[in-house]
Amino acid sequence: TIDLDKLVEFHKSHGKLCTLTAVHPPARFGHIEIADDSAITEFTEKPQAAEGWINGAFFVMEPEVANYIDNDDTLFEREPLERLAAEGQLMAYKHDDFWACMDTVRDKVMLEKLWASGNAPWKVWS
Repeated sequence: TIDLDKLVEFHKSHGKLCTLTAVHPPARFGHIEIADDSAITEFTEKPQAAEGWINGAFFVMEPEVANYIDNDDTLFEREPLERLAAEGQLMAYKHDDFWACMDTVRDKVMLEKLWASGNAPWKVWS
């Protein structure tokens, strides 16, 4: 549910070369709290992680970012982003709403179920 207009507006506001969208990673496993006597005091199935941010893979970049890419073998998530961060040219647009990756068949199935249910949070048109 990333608002792309707000992402671009944020990018234009800071004057740096690159903005990535930072998201909280969804938990892949249930979370439990265990007391000293081994009693489970809290159980939450696959909660949204509140701590930490990850690369949500939506970027806004200035053309100069191409200068950070050496060749077709350059992994953008490695040297270019690491160098941009080290040089103070990488900013984070923090997105706290719905975000999900589709890296595995499991992810694809989950997103397709959301779509089929009519409850796809990313569908903003009628």
